[in-house]
Amino acid sequence: MPPESKLAAVQPPGCVALVPENIAPLVRWFRGEKVLLDFELAQLYGVETRVLKQAVRRNSGRFPSDFMFQLTAQEAQNLRSQTVISSSGYGGRRYAPYAFTEQGVAMLSSVLRSERAIAVNIAIMRTFIQLRRLMDSNRDLARKIDALETKYDEQFRVVFETIKSLVAADRARKAKPRREIGFHTVKD
Repeated sequence: MPPESKLAAVQPPGCVALVPENIAPLVRWFRGEKVLLDFELAQLYGVETRVLKQAVRRNSGRFPSDFMFQLTAQEAQNLRSQTVISSSGYGGRRYAPYAFTEQGVAMLSSVLRSERAIAVNIAIMRTFIQLRRLMDSNRDLARKIDALETKYDEQFRVVFETIKSLVAADRARKAKPRREIGFHTVKD
């Protein structure tokens, strides 16, 4: 069975398809890392957030700080203002969410052992790989543009100097007093 059909077989009805295009918008940047937040992971895995957090707490040795970290109060506040997460005063979260790096998500597969967890982890890993390739291609493009700029700087310098000299000549021409055109009559 191809991997895509296996993923589709594990998905509950009405669930978003587990493809990188659907997971990529959930990946956020915190502290210079690409992360997924605990409540979004729980939704993908089809479990409650508290169940996911309990599984992580029971296996805390598997999640060092470079695999998972809790957002600071300021980061959580920024997240609240960017998304539609209700504040703690209105029945929302009382604690800042946990952020899982790529390695943390991979470690979750050993903690959550359901068929759905395996399918979700495969889809998430594919998403991270796709994002990494996209970032690498952007770096390559930036390098190529820099190389073109340095290569053609000398040629463009000549063009810019010519343009500047033409503009300066035009300004000098406009600065000269103009000779009047037309006829003058003398009054008696």
